[in-house]
Amino acid sequence: MSDRDLDQELVERVQRGDKRAFDLLVIKYQQKIVNLARRFVGDLTEAQDVAQEAFIKAYRALPNFRGESAFYTWLYRITVNTAKNHLMSEDRRSLPGDIEVELAEQLEGGDRLREHATPEDFLCEDQLLAVVRQAIQDLPEDLRTAITLRELEGLSYEEIAEVMGCPIGTVRSRIFRARESIDAKLKPLLEK
Repeated sequence: MSDRDLDQELVERVQRGDKRAFDLLVIKYQQKIVNLARRFVGDLTEAQDVAQEAFIKAYRALPNFRGESAFYTWLYRITVNTAKNHLMSEDRRSLPGDIEVELAEQLEGGDRLREHATPEDFLCEDQLLAVVRQAIQDLPEDLRTAITLRELEGLSYEEIAEVMGCPIGTVRSRIFRARESIDAKLKPLLEK
């Protein structure tokens, strides 16, 4: 039984009134959803609140879930929207504070991060990560969401299109433009 089939079975059990089945879905996806929320709100405590709210919304909407998409993709979309609403209600900008070195390594020239050994090199690495964080923060929301879903969450282009409610071609374009923008801001640091 595939992961998607298992999720669908649990969803159907919840729809028949089995509340424990939803607990299993929460346990399965809780950490991923908290991590996703944290990329939007920055603070772990706030991210946990957003994740809890997203799960509550999902539970209430589950009777209408038809299984046209994977449960996780559907939950992902709910979480993204909940995080955005949270940021709007707090009148704050999204602060993606959980960018990992792996993201910088995936960018052109990022393999140089693995070559660092001296304290000066670690300082350069910190500066590079700060530039990556700022570059992602400065992206328009649609580009930031697309690159975050692809590079940090590992979603496929199809899943991203479903989450963002747009065609795959648009997703590819947004990710390309986001990478291009990040690369342009990293290039001066990597040429030193």
